[in-house]
Amino acid sequence: MTAKQVPTQSSGSEGDSRLTVDQRKQKRMLSNRESARRSRMRKQKHLDELLAQVTQLKMENAQIADRVSFTSQHFMNLDSENTILRTQVMELTERLRSLNSVLKFVEDFSGVDMDIPEIPDALLEPWQLPCPSQPLMADAFPC
Repeated sequence: MTAKQVPTQSSGSEGDSRLTVDQRKQKRMLSNRESARRSRMRKQKHLDELLAQVTQLKMENAQIADRVSFTSQHFMNLDSENTILRTQVMELTERLRSLNSVLKFVEDFSGVDMDIPEIPDALLEPWQLPCPSQPLMADAFPC
């Protein structure tokens, strides 16, 4: 053999170690790909759950807004009705005073003793009822 000729065959152990390194590298690449795929799937699942939660919360928010609107409308109706009733109480109280005045006049001039009932305090001062209405503030219901 001449010095320029070099044997091209390597020993069996060198080839085996090279093959083992390539196999490990390939196995690690596959493992990394699989791990990345699982990670993407977890992220997608989490995103889907968050989107479902957003949808659910939007529906709940709309239902609450509807209830607030309904309750506010109901309050406005009751408040209007209450105002009407208070006005009627004031008018009826004034009529009662007037009728009592007429009865007192008749009693004084006729000499006949009349049983004139006293006007209850609640009727004389309807603005001081035991349960005064309280206005509903719009900012009491954050949107």
